[in-house]
Amino acid sequence: MKTNSKSRLLVEGALMIALATVLSYIKVFELPQGGSITLEMIPLVLMGLRNGTKWGCFTGFVHGVLQMMMGFENVLYCATLPAQIGCILLDYVLAFTVLGLAPLVAERFSNKTAGVAVGAAVCGVLRFVCSFLSGWLLWGSWAPEGMSAPVWSLVYNGSYMLPNTILMVVVCLLLYKAAPKLFQK
Repeated sequence: MKTNSKSRLLVEGALMIALATVLSYIKVFELPQGGSITLEMIPLVLMGLRNGTKWGCFTGFVHGVLQMMMGFENVLYCATLPAQIGCILLDYVLAFTVLGLAPLVAERFSNKTAGVAVGAAVCGVLRFVCSFLSGWLLWGSWAPEGMSAPVWSLVYNGSYMLPNTILMVVVCLLLYKAAPKLFQK
């Protein structure tokens, strides 16, 4: 029985990664130096809400590694090995792994709807923090003249991460209202 359960989780994780990958290519808006508004985060957050933090983070991690592999030229824009490692961690690995943390927040709410909303929102904020730190520490040289790297990173990354987070919370709530069983194991 345990093998069937693990197999089901692996298949479900693979499907969520595939769906997130497809959704990453459907861009509502794309910024010139990276970052876009998509529905990509939703399947990864949903995996965590359905199956717990361990499986949610694992699914997000694998998706992040795949995204990195498909866009590896971005890593190569970093001039030094430490910057490349920072890019791999902040722009890919951590940025998507944190999306699996939604159940840690959601389970604290007795109202499941509030838990889904706040869990998804916190994951969006955590992903923004990864993007903000990357923009500040790694990509700050792209800041316009006269603007500090942290302010530029806040504005640039906020311009797409805030809409992404709002969109993710709204879609997760709509999915929960329409199909609450989708959020159960």
